[in-house]
Amino acid sequence: LQISGYLNLLANTIDNFTHGLAVAASFLVSKKVGFLTTMAILLHEIPHEVGDFAILLRAGFDRWSAAKMQLSTALGGILGACFAICAQSPKGAGETVAWILPFTSGGFLYIALVNVVPDLLEEKNPWNSLQQILLLCTGITVMVLLALT
Repeated sequence: LQISGYLNLLANTIDNFTHGLAVAASFLVSKKVGFLTTMAILLHEIPHEVGDFAILLRAGFDRWSAAKMQLSTALGGILGACFAICAQSPKGAGETVAWILPFTSGGFLYIALVNVVPDLLEEKNPWNSLQQILLLCTGITVMVLLALT
């Protein structure tokens, strides 16, 4: 088995830990914020997990081993949620989410922009770049509108 498969599993576990942090902390704010965060993470995770599964297959794992290892990385999410709940301040959830939500949100934005910006800079067709920037701005606008409702 190639080391890339194990590195991918480690990165996926850390990623799932931050997702667990975000989901638990957002539910500490309100049910609405919790459900919105959960939906956003689910929409992100479906293609992400399929890609990780393909990486594991390419690294030499058989299908059953790859599926078991992918499932084991989900424990990182459970640990992240438990950490967020245990970190809840006796003074209330406000102090907990005061650092958890900005931390996880910043991490998600950083990862998204690190993946998007280099592709935008290498794009030769200005129309494709404009479409990607407009879609990025549309996503930000949707997030703002959901936050205001």
